[in-house]
Amino acid sequence: MNELPQQLVNGLLLGSMYGLVAIGYTMVYGIVQLINFAHGEIFMTGAFGALSVYLWVLPNGTSMWIALPLMLLGAIIVAVLVAIGAERFAYRPLRGGPRLAPLITAIGLSLALQQAVWAWYPDAKSARTFPQIAGGPFEIGSVTIQTGDIFLFCAAPISMAILAYFVMKTRTGRGMQATAQDPDTAKLMGVNTDRIIVVAFALGATFAAVGSVAYGLKYGEIQFRMGFILGLKAFTAAVLGGIGNIYGAMIGGIVLGVAETLATAYISDIPGMHQFGSQSWANVWAFVLLILVLLFRPQGLLGERVADRA
Repeated sequence: MNELPQQLVNGLLLGSMYGLVAIGYTMVYGIVQLINFAHGEIFMTGAFGALSVYLWVLPNGTSMWIALPLMLLGAIIVAVLVAIGAERFAYRPLRGGPRLAPLITAIGLSLALQQAVWAWYPDAKSARTFPQIAGGPFEIGSVTIQTGDIFLFCAAPISMAILAYFVMKTRTGRGMQATAQDPDTAKLMGVNTDRIIVVAFALGATFAAVGSVAYGLKYGEIQFRMGFILGLKAFTAAVLGGIGNIYGAMIGGIVLGVAETLATAYISDIPGMHQFGSQSWANVWAFVLLILVLLFRPQGLLGERVADRA
């Protein structure tokens, strides 16, 4: 029990990262009812975009306090360009077609992005070291916080505040709400739904890029397969919070992160359950939680926000 505060903080950090990526899933699904299973790879390309800025754009020896904003900008630019390209060339031609076609396309795009990074980036077959912020760790009572985690502590609430303001207070944000509710009526009211969909993809990619930089700072390395499992967990978080519910995506991510961390830390203390508390079982517990939610509350913790377009 003395470790509980530390485990809760670890779960909060992990869940915040899941939530940042889950926002992209839930925004796109809420507007076009598409599960973009390539979103995990968009997250991955953001991480490599940040690393590319550090290695190939900035002078050697640049302080991380100076490099980090530029790396974040590079991650966002790369992720947004990939997301907009995917929407324009992979998903838009299939809009209005059978629902299975975009799903298969998303899976194919996911594999294509993995192989593209593997082929383009030197030594991408192995994990690449991600630059770290010097200093730390910091201790607050019984809780230890790594220097890299400070970025996530700051980025997650700031990102959510910006997103809330954008959706609720800007004209484009209101257009997104109208398109999600009824795209045909939104068109009649003068809303450019194609532009709104592009904005949704771009915003989702932006938050995924922020999450990818946080991932690199937290774990100290990135690799071209990193987006697959994390993308599935982020999708789980989106379903857990309520698909189409932006705030539910972050809540679902936090619940998932805390549950996964506590299960990994404490399941091994139960007699006969030692093997189920290992780190290799962390992925399993995430999907066990998803199954329970789908069985007992399929609409998610905060409820779905998806219009019926039947």
